[in-house]
Amino acid sequence: MRTITFYLAAFILLLVSHQIMGQEDYEKEVRILKIEKERIIEQEKDALKFEVRDINRRLERGDISEAEAKILKEEVAKRRALNIENRVAIVENKIALLERNEGEILTLSELDTLENDHINLGIMIDGKPAIIFNSNRWKRDVKYDRRTYSDFVFAVGLNNAVIEGQSLNDSPYKIGGSRFFEMGWQWRTRVFDRSNWLRFHYGFSFQFNGLKPDDNQIFVQNGNQTTLQEFEYDLDKAKLRMDNLVFPVHFEFGPSKLRKTERTIRYSIHDQFRVGFGGYGGFNLGTRQKLKYTVDGEHIKDKLKRDYNTSDLIYGVSGYIGFDGILLYMKYDLNPIFKDADIKQNNISLGLRFDI
Repeated sequence: MRTITFYLAAFILLLVSHQIMGQEDYEKEVRILKIEKERIIEQEKDALKFEVRDINRRLERGDISEAEAKILKEEVAKRRALNIENRVAIVENKIALLERNEGEILTLSELDTLENDHINLGIMIDGKPAIIFNSNRWKRDVKYDRRTYSDFVFAVGLNNAVIEGQSLNDSPYKIGGSRFFEMGWQWRTRVFDRSNWLRFHYGFSFQFNGLKPDDNQIFVQNGNQTTLQEFEYDLDKAKLRMDNLVFPVHFEFGPSKLRKTERTIRYSIHDQFRVGFGGYGGFNLGTRQKLKYTVDGEHIKDKLKRDYNTSDLIYGVSGYIGFDGILLYMKYDLNPIFKDADIKQNNISLGLRFDI
C-alpha cells in the first residue's frame, strides 16, 4: 500500500510539474521576444548610422550635392523608422498572442492552407518556368470530420501477483524489482456524432511482465506444477519474464475542445482530463527465466526458455486516469499465471502510461 501511495503521489507531482513547465516555457519565450524588440530598434538605428555616414562620404567626395544628401538622409531615416514600426509590431503581436492564450497557439498546417484548383511547383530559368510539377497529383482531400485518431502507447511500472489466500504484503516477489513494460499502437474513435465525451479505444500491445522472487528462490517446473524453490548458490539476480501479445479495448470518458472552421471540425483532448475502463485479450508469446550467480569466482548467466506452465491465453481488465497523454495505469490478469497450480496467482501491474 505504501508503494502504491508513493507512485500515486509521484504521478500527481509529475502532472503538476508538467503544467508549471508549460507555463514557464511560454513566459520565457515572452521575455526573449521583449529583448528581441529592443535589439530590433538598436539594429535599425545602427543601420541608419552607417547609411548616413555613407551619404556624408559621398557628399565630401563631391558625388552628390547638399540638397541631394538631405533628400537621401530623409529617405533612409523614413525607411528605418518604418522598419522599426513594422518589425516591433510583429514582435508585440507575438507577445500579445502568447500572453492571451498562455502559450497555446494554433498554427497553420499543410491541411489548413487554401486549396487552389491548380497549384504548380517548378524550376525557374531567366524568369520563365523550365520544369513544372503539378502538386494536385499528390494532394489528398481534407476530411471535414475526422472521428478516428491513432497514438503510440507505452507504459512502465511495478509488477506483482495476487496470490490466493495472501496479501500483497506477503508476496514472495520483490516489490521494487518486479516490473512490467508495455508498448503498442491504439486507435480512438468518437462514439457519438455531435459529442466527444465518450471514445472507443482499440489496438494491440506487447506486454512484458517480470517477477523477481525473494529469499534466493527460483522457479522450478515439476510436471504440471511450477513452484518456488531455494537455489543452491547465492543469486545475484533471478527473474521470470512473460511476453504477451494482447489486444486492448477501452471506453474513455472526458471533456474535449471543439475546433471548427469552414473546412474542418476537430475535437481535441490536449490538456484534458481522461479516464478509461476496459480489458484485453491475447496470447503468451514466450516465457523465460534469467539467473545470475557466482560459483568458485566464476560469474554465470543462465537463460532458461520454457513454458513453466504459464497460461497460453491472456485476458484481463485494465483502466487509466490522468491528463493529456500522461496517465496512471493499472491492469489485472484474470487468467492465472500458472495453469493447474495448487494455489492460484494472478498478475497485477501499476504504473504510468504515455500516449504519444
